[in-house]
Amino acid sequence: MKTITIAFLMLFSVSMVAQTNTELKKHYEAYYKQMKKQGDVQGIINAMTHLEVLEPSVARRDTLAYIYLSEGQYMQAINTIGVEKSDTDSDINVEVKALALKNLNQPKMALEHFEVLFIRNPNVYLAYEMADMKIQINDLVGAKLNIDYGLANVKDDMKRTFYERQQPYETSMKAALLYLKGLLKYTENKTANMDTALALINEALAIDPNFNIAKISREALEAQKAQKAAAAAKKE
Repeated sequence: MKTITIAFLMLFSVSMVAQTNTELKKHYEAYYKQMKKQGDVQGIINAMTHLEVLEPSVARRDTLAYIYLSEGQYMQAINTIGVEKSDTDSDINVEVKALALKNLNQPKMALEHFEVLFIRNPNVYLAYEMADMKIQINDLVGAKLNIDYGLANVKDDMKRTFYERQQPYETSMKAALLYLKGLLKYTENKTANMDTALALINEALAIDPNFNIAKISREALEAQKAQKAAAAAKKE
């Protein structure tokens, strides 16, 4: 009789927990809808986190990580879905990992996921981002391949946004790729390729004279070239 009573109590307890979870799920689903209606991003994150605890879902985790990414909370995005690479990862999942790791200054890890995105959907924008990071990590052969792809496929109406100024600005994607090619040439050989790098940067500025980072780089290279010329003249 005691055994039956214990079993009954356990069954009752399980039933109560299930009922409580169902009620909580309904509550947070309603809360999520209300937060979405109000445009309260933190409220949406809170609601989705509670729903994930109550009823884990890969799709929900991917969406939650994407919201964190959109809000500039890169570490939270990574903590939500991890950094591991899997063939079953959704496009959103891979994009979040790639962009979050890039913004966390982890180019090597980010590139693993950018490569997956590029295989799934090769495009000029991805090619630029990958080339930029490959120059940072000194994968110059890989960077050249990405730049060549970009220049072969870029369209005149394509733009890229830059953020090195207080006010972000857009420039021609072709100009951006030419600038990057100039930077690559300079990185390959800072002495022998200086004129080639300058020519490519000038080509980029011919497309967009207001391309700020290209102007800054040109000034730096011209100053460096003048210093070398002055030093050589002293030796003569």
